[in-house]
Amino acid sequence: MNTAHFPHWPAGLPLTLTPPQTSVYANLAISALRYPDKSALDFYGQRMSFGQLQAEVDALAGYLQQSCGVQRGDRVLLQMQNCPQFVIAFYAILRADAVIVPVNPMLLRDELRHAVEDSGATVALCAQELLPELTPLLQTGSLGRIIVSCYADYLGEQREGLPDWLLASRADQVDARITCWRDALGAKQAPSSHLAGSDDLACLLYTSGTTGHPKACMHQHRSLMFNAISGALWAGGASADHVTLLSLPLFHVTGMQISMNASIYTGATLIMMARWDRDQAGRLITQHKVSSWTCIPTMMIDFLSNPRLSDYDIRSLRRVSGGGAAMPAAIAQKLLDLTGLRYMEGYGLTETIATSHSNPLQRLKQQCLGIPILSKRHGSHSYSWMASHSFVPEILATGMRKASFSLLIVSSG
Repeated sequence: MNTAHFPHWPAGLPLTLTPPQTSVYANLAISALRYPDKSALDFYGQRMSFGQLQAEVDALAGYLQQSCGVQRGDRVLLQMQNCPQFVIAFYAILRADAVIVPVNPMLLRDELRHAVEDSGATVALCAQELLPELTPLLQTGSLGRIIVSCYADYLGEQREGLPDWLLASRADQVDARITCWRDALGAKQAPSSHLAGSDDLACLLYTSGTTGHPKACMHQHRSLMFNAISGALWAGGASADHVTLLSLPLFHVTGMQISMNASIYTGATLIMMARWDRDQAGRLITQHKVSSWTCIPTMMIDFLSNPRLSDYDIRSLRRVSGGGAAMPAAIAQKLLDLTGLRYMEGYGLTETIATSHSNPLQRLKQQCLGIPILSKRHGSHSYSWMASHSFVPEILATGMRKASFSLLIVSSG
């Protein structure tokens, strides 16, 4: 076992992590029990508490089960920009014991057709501007129902500078196979008992498809749980008093895990941006005194290049992290000069459901992906979980007919 990185291990942090044996939905239920009135989400001034979030999640889960016939292990497609409805839908699908199939909102019809046919999704939840690409898929294949949402239904009063697609009013639906989001929640159908556990499949995440069609990476509740918790611990601890800016897309592993799922687990507040806008980011950091921000280098380059940067107070930031590319030295130095913070660089991928390597807080090395982070404790052994694309019949036997995925387990002690 290579232990060359151990001298740089964060002080006080164990080498291994024992993840909870509960579903990812349980994290929301626990945070709602602990902090029912605390802000879970803020969408341009519209606040949603943890108690409200759980109530809407449960109502949508009940509708999926009772009206859409979603059963344990069924695949449900999720296609939206960053918004409260994405978070609600994500946790509602898990509450319904089903499997999330999150896809890029920029996908076009043929790309969506592959995701639907490959996953076998029976229901889709999407935003209304994306409906024209998805509706034709109702005519063939497994997809039988769509629940459509409107961003404006959850917007607060801070609408200055927001794009038209975000401000658009709710459209009426005449197709009986398409249900308005508000009607689905208004049905107030109670979900059945929550049965999914750590071994159940939770999420099918599609790769970018650089060599042919995108391939689905299959992740159980335990893998989402492990990386959400380990990411929070590695970045300086889990605290309900953190305020996190969400600027990365939620359909991607980093926004999903490091921003959304880690915040739900810790009880932190998530300040949501629908899409990247450097002025909106400056205003939100200033207004909400954001303490934690995960972003890619291109966002930070754009943010620090803003001629109006001095209009914003970003001194509340305590951690800035990300990956996807090396942070340019000049940008890292400008961030340090303005805030006293060093950008925490790391590395992750769809196959590992977020971070696999990161720089330790006490040794943030520029243009370096860091060291392997926490490994999983199981009995008297610990393991590093890595993934690659290859055919594994045992995994396909769980019901995924065409996905390509494998899990390589390497003992580390």
